[in-house]
Amino acid sequence: QVQLVESGGGLVQPGGSLRLSCAASGRTFSNYAMGWFRQGSGKGREFVATISRSGGSTYYADSVKGRFTISRDNAKNTVYLQMNSLKPEDTAVYYCAADSGAYGSTWDTGYDYWGQGTQVTVSS
Repeated sequence: QVQLVESGGGLVQPGGSLRLSCAASGRTFSNYAMGWFRQGSGKGREFVATISRSGGSTYYADSVKGRFTISRDNAKNTVYLQMNSLKPEDTAVYYCAADSGAYGSTWDTGYDYWGQGTQVTVSS
């Protein structure tokens, strides 16, 4: 089992920044690719970004490319999502997830473990 706990969400004005963190415990963190997904009110879960086990490979949804950065610190068992130039349409509950493959999937069904989510609201 892998337990995932997200933090760092909150209310931010358009154009602002937030940094989400996801702390993992349980099995060896570096054995998992990690991903971030989000779900807006009344919408389905949407892929945001993924990072490989080593951190050497990343992939982003077109909607966040150039604004968001995913990273990980395997020594701290933590994955991050730096979000810049936030827009109202980024408002959602953000989830981190662990994929036992070397490279994370863009499909939520590819992930084995999920956190409880953290709310991000972008509004003036």
